[in-house]
Amino acid sequence: MTNKIYNVLFICSGNSARSIMAEAILNHLGHDRFRAFSAGSRPRGEVDPMVLDLLGSLGYDINGFRSKSWHEFVAQDAPQMDFIFTVCDRAAGEECPIWPGQPVSGHWSFPDPVEAAGSPDERREALRSTLLHISTQIRLFLSLPIDELDEISLQARVGELCRSKS
Repeated sequence: MTNKIYNVLFICSGNSARSIMAEAILNHLGHDRFRAFSAGSRPRGEVDPMVLDLLGSLGYDINGFRSKSWHEFVAQDAPQMDFIFTVCDRAAGEECPIWPGQPVSGHWSFPDPVEAAGSPDERREALRSTLLHISTQIRLFLSLPIDELDEISLQARVGELCRSKS
């Protein structure tokens, strides 16, 4: 086992809900081995307030969250990513920037809870459901023997994880 801290970028189109949730969850669950970031291909400019309320109520650190562009992560002074996951189909279908270092990548498809219709309680339930699914996927990712796999095997295992998402 190495002492390496792995950088992970979660991308969705708006960077206002799913990618923010994934960043918070991985920073919480994998804090000793991972540093998570999030970005959007077309950031909305603000994190959905209901997302921040939900994350805060569950004890996640919500300080410093903001909706930002994926272009921040290809800048010369940006941290080099080891993993990149898209968490929405829209972002997965877009032409991404060239990521330095050729990080391992995957796609997890989650519906946008911000677009859920209904009452505030129904919208909160959609957010909770998405958070639960993202948390489950991140726990599966954390169970991979990352330090024991070469790059090709790791990409294959991440691919299997992405295909097996329920």
